[in-house]
Formats: sequence, structure tokens, C-alpha cells
Amino acid sequence: MKIVAVDGYTLNPGDLSWSQVEKMGELTVYERSTPEEVIERCQDAEIILTNKAIVNAAAIRSLPALRYIGVTATGYNVVDIEAAKERGIPVSNAAGYSSPSVAQHVFSLLLALCTRTEAHAESVRNGDWSRSKDFCYWLQSPVELSGKTMGIVGLGQIGKATARIALGMGMQVISSHKHPERDAMEGVRFTDLETCFRESDAISLHCPLNDQNKGFVNKELLATMKPTAYLINTSRGPLLNEQDVADALNKGIIAGAGLDVLSTEPPPAGNPLIAAKNCLITPHIAWASKASRQRLMDIVAANINAFLEGHPVNVINR
Repeated sequence: MKIVAVDGYTLNPGDLSWSQVEKMGELTVYERSTPEEVIERCQDAEIILTNKAIVNAAAIRSLPALRYIGVTATGYNVVDIEAAKERGIPVSNAAGYSSPSVAQHVFSLLLALCTRTEAHAESVRNGDWSRSKDFCYWLQSPVELSGKTMGIVGLGQIGKATARIALGMGMQVISSHKHPERDAMEGVRFTDLETCFRESDAISLHCPLNDQNKGFVNKELLATMKPTAYLINTSRGPLLNEQDVADALNKGIIAGAGLDVLSTEPPPAGNPLIAAKNCLITPHIAWASKASRQRLMDIVAANINAFLEGHPVNVINR
């Protein structure tokens, strides 16, 4: 069984082992691949593993040996799943592996905004504390989260992990969610989207991207938020109308934003959010703890094994 990982670097830059996958076939790992390189490198591949490398219809139709595609991520828009279905090729993804790490990152962004951690540390490095006439000072009085309202859009596994942390910090939690009856959670009150944005002191997005919600965080919705509220996005960049969010930040319509994802990654230099006021941006790292990536590796290997045993799991194109 010939297995090709077309962009293995992000999952495993060298601190994990591919041994679980190597037990199941002859494994070749490329750090990165263009769509053209996918076709060139996978001519004999029976299994392709991809994270963000594009496996399009042209590739799927050009690879005669291909039998299975494993996505080393939850999102699977990099694969033309209909073209795969036409050839009877199952495509599996991995879900749930990153929930603890992403929820933790939500609060690393939110707490940094509430306390301006980086700015205060830089101020101390610059000697401001040494020159202070008082035992303490602040650039901005820290915001206490206890008693504040956290709004969560999408109460799936990551949304619930985020809710548990918020509840543990003494926050009130509300959620806009498609399946409130199925996913009811103690301590969480469900609302419609507009109420969620209007009542929350912090909004955290945890919904999948689709044609219906692309750019739904726009100037109209942002205008309903409290001027003291924060927006956190560790989900998908295109959920935001980025110019509208940048304008809201620069005009003081909202107090700040913490973003781990953008509409184009890596972002072009002209992305309006990069220079926006009180906007913290991290380079899509919420999922990337070693513990999270090890869980992902385990799921990917289990997916392959299930396919080889004749009962593929986590298939997204049945």
C-alpha cells in the first residue's frame, strides 16, 4: 500500500512520529505540495493524506491507483469530495482532536485583550515601572470577566469546551446554535444570533464555514454589539467581513478582537485587520499544540486502518 502525505509539515514538523502510518504501507512525506505537484507525486499512491494541499477534481481523475483520501484536519474544502465520490473514493476527516487547545487559545486571546498583557510587559521592559512613582500602574484598567457574558456561536465540541472554561471563570454563557435541543448544556442559555451579539461582552465563533454564513459578521451585526465587547475568532477567517471588522475596531464600535484565522492564509500585507486598532492576530496556531497534533495523528492512523479493514469511518462523501 503506497501512502503519500502531500503536506506533512504542519501536522508533523519533526516533533511527532509517523510510525503508526508507516505500519500500514510505504509512506512518503512531502513538506508541501502545489496542486500540480500533487498529481506528479501521487501517480502510484493508493492513499493520499492532505492538510491544506489542494486535491482537486483534476488530481482525483488523474490518479489511477487512488483508493482513499485522508484529510489531516477537520475542514475538508481542500478536497473535491464530489469528484472523489464519483470514483468511489472515500474521504475521511478528523474531528474533535483540537477542542482543548482551541478553547484554551480563545481565552489566551481574550485575557490578553482584557489585561493588555503584552503592552504591560513591553512597558516594563522599556523601564516604565522602574521610573514609576507608585508601586503599580496600568495602561488600561484590567477587565474582570467574572459576571460578564460570553456569547458562543456554534456549540459543538470546541464551543462546549469554551463554554466550560467561561462558566468556570464565573461568566454567564449564551449561545446561538442550530441544534439547541440536541446539544443542550447546563449553564448555557440559547438565543438567536442577534440577541447573542447584542447581549455579550465577548463573542467567540465556533461554527463551520458555509455559503450561508460567509461574511456574516458584518457592519450591521457589529453595530449591535456593546462598545466594550470583544470579538474572538478561532474558527474560519471568511466568517468575518474583514473590512467591516477593521472599521468597527478603528471607530471604537467594539473594544477589540482576537483572531487566529483570516480569510487568506498567509494574509497579504494589505489585509485591513493587521493594522486595525486593538486587534490581536495569531498565525492559525490554536490547534497546533503537540498534544492536539498527536491526537490528530492518532485519528488519521485509525481512519486509514478502518479503511484497510473495509469499514471506513469519518467519511464525509458517502
